[in-house]
Amino acid sequence: MSDFVILTDSSADLGADLVQQLDVQVLPLSFTIQDITYHNYPDNHEMDPAAFYALLRKGEQATTSAINVAQYTEALEPLLQAGKDVLVLAFSSGLSATYNSSRLAVEELKEKYPDRKLYTVDTLCASLGQGLLVYLAVKEREKGKSIEEVRDWVEAHKLNLCHQFTVDDLHFLKRGGRISATTAVLGSMLQIKPVLHVDDEGHLINISKARGRAASLKALVDKMEITAIDPKDQIVFISHGDCLADAEMVAQMVKDRMGVQQVYINYVGPVIGAHSGPGTLALFYVGTER
Repeated sequence: MSDFVILTDSSADLGADLVQQLDVQVLPLSFTIQDITYHNYPDNHEMDPAAFYALLRKGEQATTSAINVAQYTEALEPLLQAGKDVLVLAFSSGLSATYNSSRLAVEELKEKYPDRKLYTVDTLCASLGQGLLVYLAVKEREKGKSIEEVRDWVEAHKLNLCHQFTVDDLHFLKRGGRISATTAVLGSMLQIKPVLHVDDEGHLINISKARGRAASLKALVDKMEITAIDPKDQIVFISHGDCLADAEMVAQMVKDRMGVQQVYINYVGPVIGAHSGPGTLALFYVGTER
């Protein structure tokens, strides 16, 4: 097996058990709520996601912070000193400054450790879309591929990582500048639910609308049915903003309609959940296009 470290950040929304199973390292982003700053670790030991979403439902607002250059350097340097090569798979540059911080840290450390191999990739992914790309990169590493081969595989396949989202409360998208105040008010009154995706530049884009929650969830699966590559042979990832029952319903839909055998479900972490709100539901899979 190739001996190099895959390091990602907590925007990948991988749970602690899967992080351990995959043998990857996760650098936490941070979020602030009620004037207290927390780190978004995979085991959620600083704040449980359910508690975070309960605060959002009560009207509390949260802000988030990208990982800076110093934090990347602090995480990467001990690995390099221990003789490890490292592949960083970073949160989309279209949504965060995290990738740019990783790039600057990598450039500095490459000069300091010229005998080590150190690369970073802008995944152009978010939440469990990023997590699924990390999962698939680990599977390539398990085949014995070199760090360069895995890096190149990720670059070649990252735009096949499909992200289909819907949200339950339009006011969180309004607060983040994704929609206007008028659209948020009218949409809420009419029970209009946006269907969004992450595009090829790594931005969150509104692609359609559905009337009511059930229709919006069905729309995610409809899109997957059109674009998924051999869905019955895939593992599908689903993340949710404290709406597990809806996540399980979507999981059952992809199993029933496309014969999917494996589904992994986890929370949308606070870093992304702060901007999408409770009731966010996201479906991730490998497809022909985003």
